Amino acid sequence: MTSDRYDTSGNLEAQFEPGSNDSVLKNKLGIQSAAEMDEVELDLLIQLYDAVPDQVEADQTLSSADIKEWHRRWLGNVYAWAGQYRSVNMGKGDFHFAAAAQIDRLMGELDKRFLARYTPCAGMTDEQLVEAIATVHIELILIHPFREGNGRLSRLLANVMVMQANRPELDFSLWDEQKARYFSAIRAGLDDYEPMKALVRQVLPGAGKHEDD
Repeated sequence: MTSDRYDTSGNLEAQFEPGSNDSVLKNKLGIQSAAEMDEVELDLLIQLYDAVPDQVEADQTLSSADIKEWHRRWLGNVYAWAGQYRSVNMGKGDFHFAAAAQIDRLMGELDKRFLARYTPCAGMTDEQLVEAIATVHIELILIHPFREGNGRLSRLLANVMVMQANRPELDFSLWDEQKARYFSAIRAGLDDYEPMKALVRQVLPGAGKHEDD
């Protein structure tokens, strides 16, 4: 997942836990097993998912500061850099996410251009909510602000948005089953939100009932 264009020696975010065969990032718990780390991260994420919706108001405009705080709360006991924007460049295959040096500026743009426009979600129609979730999800994933956990936090954000709109929690299992289609929608999101909107309709109860997808 990582493509470092510059020398990252000495950068904690670029280091792996000794004995993990470069499969687990350097962590506070000394965990060397990828399976064990997955379990720890999942347990902590479930706790965050349980807590956050009760702490967000239906009429609250969400912000990059909220997202950073969620990341810190989730992984703060695991990684020294939790709650901080990444300082290494990252990509998936030949696709590069935002350059690390641009993340502060881009997250400020996320606040002004997208979160301020699309949240709070109270009172939205299904199609307005689909547009809001798809747009914010695309923009956040393309920035990829953190060293670890971007996709999972983006899903949490989507669920907070549906909570504001008084809709049931989203089931993302379809996205997990169609990973190639999902990532294709992310890439398309550089200039076209429609593929991601189609995926959101499929996981938002009722929103995709007229779609033949």
